[in-house]
Amino acid sequence: MKRLIVFDLDGTLAESKAAVDAEMAALLVGLLEVVKVAVISGGTWSQFERQVIASLAAQAAPARFSELSLLPTCGTKFYRYEAAWLQVYSQDLSAGEKDTIMRALTDMIGMSDLDATRTWGDRIDDRGSQVTFSALGQAAPLEEKQRWDPDHKRRRALKAFLDARIPEFDVNLGGTTSIDVTRPGIDKAYGIRKLRDILGIGIGRMLFVGDALYPEGNDHPVKGTGIASIQVRDPNETKRVVEAITACADVRHPDEAPAP
Repeated sequence: MKRLIVFDLDGTLAESKAAVDAEMAALLVGLLEVVKVAVISGGTWSQFERQVIASLAAQAAPARFSELSLLPTCGTKFYRYEAAWLQVYSQDLSAGEKDTIMRALTDMIGMSDLDATRTWGDRIDDRGSQVTFSALGQAAPLEEKQRWDPDHKRRRALKAFLDARIPEFDVNLGGTTSIDVTRPGIDKAYGIRKLRDILGIGIGRMLFVGDALYPEGNDHPVKGTGIASIQVRDPNETKRVVEAITACADVRHPDEAPAP
């Protein structure tokens, strides 16, 4: 039995930038009864508050959050609950690093067909420990995002440009239209190792569930840790995975008392 189940967020627990729905929230609360849970995503902390915390708060008492770890911006930040949500660490980029990344992204836009693409909001988002490029803008409708790059070919070409232009950074595809840029080695694999160190749970006792485990995806780095993983297509498939894990968990993890 695994002691920690780690989930991606967008495309795995919820549609891109949407809140976890009531069914998923109820399933996650049930999962927290039997194992620890973590969520690691390219999204910002404010997205976690809107997408995850608000939905779970409607289903469970705050005390249940003590079993939940949240890692925004691909694991470059870590939050845990101790009467309130506390930031454990944040691997913030320096001003110079951000400037280098943003100049490369601006040049990438100018050298591609992206200038002619309709956008909804800002394309380049400084997330402190990560810079994220969203091809259609931060507020693009889901249906537009799903149509723009369904086979990842457009973003793979953009990633190739960035890999050559800023090789000192890690570049990975995230969400449906986004590209995440972080310091090398400060990615979701880093987040998995920090979960191991902070929670004291061996990677062999963890399971990762995500929709972007393909080579260019921002979930793919976790494979380098040796963590067991399950590729899912969408949140509906994740729900079935959560149901199966909960059904198979006939014992609680050793350090958890029965829920009140």
